[in-house]
Amino acid sequence: MTGKSGVLRVLLAAVLGAGVLTGVASASPAALALTDTGPVLGTVATDHRSFQGIPYATPPVGELRWGSPRPAPRWRGIRDARRPGPECAQNRGILGEQARTAEDCLYLNVTTPKVRGTRPLPVLVWLHGGGFRNGAGSKYDPAALAARADVVVVTLNYRLGVFGFLAHPALDAGNLGIQDQQAALHWVRRNAAAFGGNPGNVTVFGESAGGVSACAHLFSPRSAGLFHRAIVQSGPCAMTSWPTSGTWLPRPKARAEADATAFATRLGCTEPATAATCLHAKPAAELLAKAGHELGPVTGDPILPLDPVAALAAGRFNRVPVMHGTTRDEHATFLARELLGLPPVSAASYPAELTAIFGQSDAARIAAEYPLTGYGSPSEAMTAVLTDAYWARAAATTHRALARHVPTYAYEFADTEAPWVSTVAPLSYRTGAFHAAELNYLFAAEYFTGTRLRPDQRELANTMIDYWTRFARTGDPNGPGRPRWAPSTPATDLVQALAPSRDGIGPVDLAAGHQAEFWRGLGR
Repeated sequence: MTGKSGVLRVLLAAVLGAGVLTGVASASPAALALTDTGPVLGTVATDHRSFQGIPYATPPVGELRWGSPRPAPRWRGIRDARRPGPECAQNRGILGEQARTAEDCLYLNVTTPKVRGTRPLPVLVWLHGGGFRNGAGSKYDPAALAARADVVVVTLNYRLGVFGFLAHPALDAGNLGIQDQQAALHWVRRNAAAFGGNPGNVTVFGESAGGVSACAHLFSPRSAGLFHRAIVQSGPCAMTSWPTSGTWLPRPKARAEADATAFATRLGCTEPATAATCLHAKPAAELLAKAGHELGPVTGDPILPLDPVAALAAGRFNRVPVMHGTTRDEHATFLARELLGLPPVSAASYPAELTAIFGQSDAARIAAEYPLTGYGSPSEAMTAVLTDAYWARAAATTHRALARHVPTYAYEFADTEAPWVSTVAPLSYRTGAFHAAELNYLFAAEYFTGTRLRPDQRELANTMIDYWTRFARTGDPNGPGRPRWAPSTPATDLVQALAPSRDGIGPVDLAAGHQAEFWRGLGR
């Protein structure tokens, strides 16, 4: 940013005229940016700048609790953007997320390189995971991404659980969390240039629920034109089933409405004519206390008209290049029942649990294909079963379908010695390349505070950052100094393995590595 910039001159005039924040008069010009709703004061670090807690929508409180997001109001003077905004209302999470009751939570954070050049930079918009029930954009520090790759990174909050996905017929809601993300993308289009970003080169990327969200934007007509590439991490677009009754995956409108009606009944809001008034009267803490599975995107409405599998099969999605992948041992994270005070999978419970999920006739065949003697623990055997049955098969279906229409690059994060999260106790079984493990290689994520990557893992992290940001820049992850990554095709299941050492990075057969022939033989 230079003193010759017209934007800077306007901003400095605002600073001198306002003086509403301590230390503004002596602030570095690099710490200031002018958004369409007012100027903000951020933080300048050694290699990056950060602007936190910027509102991108009007607080969804009171009558707006279950309303579509509205533009944020302008503010007077200089807004302090040196701290993140409140996290959205949520219960305590399995990975140590704290309970929150804030409904005024639609804030985003912008991280840029410290030195601003003359060319606009690619913008990456991060959609956090957490099963649509937990998380916040501020839990992910993207400074390494921004500084190493010369990109702008935006992280954001969106409404969760019953506040973001309650499809009650009386509320005319259902996909508010996705609408929040769309509102943030509109904000990025209007304001990217103020931070050195290019509004014509925006990549949405997310993991878990954030990956499902990235898929939602691929399928949503209302997201068309708001982004130009998509990175889907551990949220396969073709994954619509789950081994237990609760789900964070897209649900048909009829099921979502039934879930919402059952939730309202638990709260005593049973009369259709007064259900909306009754629900609005409930405090956030009571809504959270009675929350169940009223979460996840809803299909069959204007935001997501089609089921994802049907949309993929028909090629009806926003045609942009896609990077898509999963981790080698996805389901290890979801078997962490001991964090809830429940026993892990045992040798005695393994057959019964297989039967409960797959039925008696298939369970015996699965137990024979995945014998306990082949794994370090029953939990590791079950991890292999559920990763292969649900994650890997959906990932293969997804990248094959996408590759018919757009440039697609598929991967499998395969560092089986990835550090476990630091926010909860270690588990009794080996977690391998668990769901969310790759986040530690892309961000300074709160979930991994204090963990250390070995030198070879740090080099893998650098490779991944280079792949991710080159894809964001050009739609192709390939570039000098890194192993070539071949694009996906509709006829093969080759994906780029991502593991430490150069030998750990290269093409592998996802289907062969996850027993695809066996599962096809079961008709699944």
